[in-house]
Amino acid sequence: MPKLVERETAPRLSPLGAAPALAVQFFLIPLAVVGVIVLVYGGFRMLLTTERTPAELLSDVRSGGRERRWPAAYELSRMLSDPGTEARNPRLGDAIVQAFVDSEGDDPRVRRYLALAIGRLAAPPSEAVSELTAALNDPDTETRISVIWALASLGDESTVDDIEAMYRSDDAGVRKMAVYALGALTGSGDHATLRNALDDPAADVQWNAAVALARHGRSDGMTVIRRMLDREYVTRMVTRRASADDPLDPVSEVIVSGLQAAASLRAAELRQPIEALSETDENLRVRELAIKTLDLLNQSTRLMRRAMPSGENRGP
Repeated sequence: MPKLVERETAPRLSPLGAAPALAVQFFLIPLAVVGVIVLVYGGFRMLLTTERTPAELLSDVRSGGRERRWPAAYELSRMLSDPGTEARNPRLGDAIVQAFVDSEGDDPRVRRYLALAIGRLAAPPSEAVSELTAALNDPDTETRISVIWALASLGDESTVDDIEAMYRSDDAGVRKMAVYALGALTGSGDHATLRNALDDPAADVQWNAAVALARHGRSDGMTVIRRMLDREYVTRMVTRRASADDPLDPVSEVIVSGLQAAASLRAAELRQPIEALSETDENLRVRELAIKTLDLLNQSTRLMRRAMPSGENRGP
């Protein structure tokens, strides 16, 4: 006799009835898990990326521990790259300059970053330039470099003589920044320091001098600029390693600076090395800039020919 249970048929679920269960199992539960993960991640992200106010950073600079003060000064200098920071804090410049004055003889790292912060001020206090100039004799080399950069950024032409004096430093980094600053400042006198720097023992000081002269419309550094367009030569000279944060490798940076200098001078005599870069250089950015420089040189040549009196640009 057959068992009764064998006669019973299993209950049937229609597809429509099973759909909600499947949705919960395969969609809603995973979605809820993902949502929880996103909320947890977002919460931690907000905790880590909450930006502090300039007043809080300055408080740490003045009275924080040794390992809190210089990161606060760094963050303050970074924050000032946004012009809105200064606009929202109209007394911030005075406070930074005072903090810089008070940092004399203290942790050099704090002083360096405060100098950079002053250099990024759009409306620096009246005493900013004098306090920076006084710091050109700071015993810390990196601080002097930061101070020179800040003076160049502020653009006060009265500091030209003081910056030229810094070129007499034994440190190549100081000389390099002094040459850069003289290129950025418009009132650089007769450019004697920049011309002398073309024969500096350090190659990167020579490069900065040539570029600085080109900014002033001077072609005295044309020989140096030609060397800057030679990747093989630059590769031998550059010792700095590439950084993951830099869009260009150090060798390509030098070549790009040379191309920019050649473009500003409309240097037709450099056409051949520029053409070679545009066709064969390993760096795409270099090739693109070389092509743009060639276009600029071609435009200049056409304009010169049009400006010549009739018959002068014709052959015999």
